[in-house]
Amino acid sequence: MSKEKLVVLKEANIKNNCPECFHNELMVTFYQKQKFGKFIHKTTSEVSNDIKCLRCHCTIYPVNWTDDIERSFNYYQKLAIPHKTSVKFTSLFYIIMLILIAIVGIAVYIFTQKIIEF
Repeated sequence: MSKEKLVVLKEANIKNNCPECFHNELMVTFYQKQKFGKFIHKTTSEVSNDIKCLRCHCTIYPVNWTDDIERSFNYYQKLAIPHKTSVKFTSLFYIIMLILIAIVGIAVYIFTQKIIEF
């Protein structure tokens, strides 16, 4: 079971009119998905976005976008550069790997030295 978290890449205020309340302050936010597990921390290439009005707090979906909102969105989308996709292992992973390597090493040593004879 891994937990998913959306990390903010870029957040900007745009001065376009809200299609709902006609207030001229909107917030555009770009997120990148990251997954956290017991053994790995994975950064994915999946980028999502959200446009909200700062006055009525409604989410503005692409169906309701005007040409001005779309131009502003495209501009800020170019500025939101995602992090590289990566996989980082946690310390628990390294501890388990060291224990497994030590067990294999001890087993090889025991069988090569013929300490235990069958």
